[in-house]
Amino acid sequence: MIDTGDTAWMLMATALVLMMTPALGLFYAGLVRSKNTLNTFMMSIAALGVATICWAFVGYSIAFSGGEGGFIGNLDLAFLNGVGYEPRDGTAIPELLFMAFQGSFCILTAALVSGAVVERIRFGPYLIFIALWSTLVYPVMAHWAFGGGFLATAGTLDFAGGISVEMASGFSALAAALLIGARKDYGRQALLPHNSVFVLLGAGLLWFGWFGFNGGSGFAAGEIGVLAFTNTLLAPACTLVAWFVLDLLRGGKVTAVGAATAVIVGCVAITPAAGYISPIWAMVLGTIAAIPSYLIIVWRPRTRVDETLDVLGAHGVAGIVGIIFIGFFAQESWNGISDGLLYGNAAQLGHQLLAVLVAPAYAFVSTFLILKLLSLAAPLRASGREEAVGMDVVQHGEEAYVSGEGALLIKVGSGDGESEKLLKTG
Repeated sequence: MIDTGDTAWMLMATALVLMMTPALGLFYAGLVRSKNTLNTFMMSIAALGVATICWAFVGYSIAFSGGEGGFIGNLDLAFLNGVGYEPRDGTAIPELLFMAFQGSFCILTAALVSGAVVERIRFGPYLIFIALWSTLVYPVMAHWAFGGGFLATAGTLDFAGGISVEMASGFSALAAALLIGARKDYGRQALLPHNSVFVLLGAGLLWFGWFGFNGGSGFAAGEIGVLAFTNTLLAPACTLVAWFVLDLLRGGKVTAVGAATAVIVGCVAITPAAGYISPIWAMVLGTIAAIPSYLIIVWRPRTRVDETLDVLGAHGVAGIVGIIFIGFFAQESWNGISDGLLYGNAAQLGHQLLAVLVAPAYAFVSTFLILKLLSLAAPLRASGREEAVGMDVVQHGEEAYVSGEGALLIKVGSGDGESEKLLKTG
């Protein structure tokens, strides 16, 4: 039977997760140069439209119908066929609400990948990429972990998306960055965030939304939801303090962008483990997760890999840490399902390591192939001249910040010659 209390909580949780996508847009927009602010925000907004439609048409069915113990679901629920007010198996909420909640995860994850290629990818091809990725990558990985696929049946534990959200976005971002290539000025001049206040505000709103993200993944207003909610408070707080210490040790100063990144890393790390470990272990996880992510994020700019907003370091790496942590520190007394190695169940660690092997590989390879095929049909990235002007004007004909009145005359590359665009800015 439908439980009205659980349903009310899940309606709220769905709204909280949906809010995370524009919050991500704010977070990302603050990290780029001012001439690319609007375009970066629009990449997250685009996911609200494109990924939602793809999820309703086929994504939900691929993730949550058929294929028990297999690689992919079927199309029995395509176009929401048969998805209505009846309770979803294992829950006391309508399947229609279950579909909406899970869809909000797909939307956010598609938007996360954009952080790897901001300031240089053309908006049209990016929309096609979101559609294909939301159909061929996220639903498949969600099926593995949540839809009765082979990882779930093998015994892998993932409470709220360490596989299909965090590792999927992190390693898809790496593939996208490698294929699209570095920005024109990468490695030659400092490409600094233009608004750290946006970054902090976006991180704060993301943390707020994460209480629905993790707290709602128990699908009930009960004990497991309370545990996940509490762990989502504790783990990021510990990551934040640990990041302060790392910043002070490295440079003697605590940075605002570092603080915002720490919040994200802590939320990511606790995502797969939120309903499986005790609050004390959640605090330990938050502290430990800061170290590998910090090291990767500090090291990455020294390479030629322009994975612009460090989706791999903040999401992929922290997601791996959270998945593996479950294998050591899960407690049946808290989760009612399984213990980890520390509590006498060595097999659980093996189940978690299986996910760490297969999920990054599938995310990387499938994303690389999607973008490679798209590149054969149309150029994916803007020209050097367009990058220099800024993606706001070139891709949208608008600017995030308008200074003065009148008209702004710009030149942008157009094939072999040049064209001039007269844009009203006042």
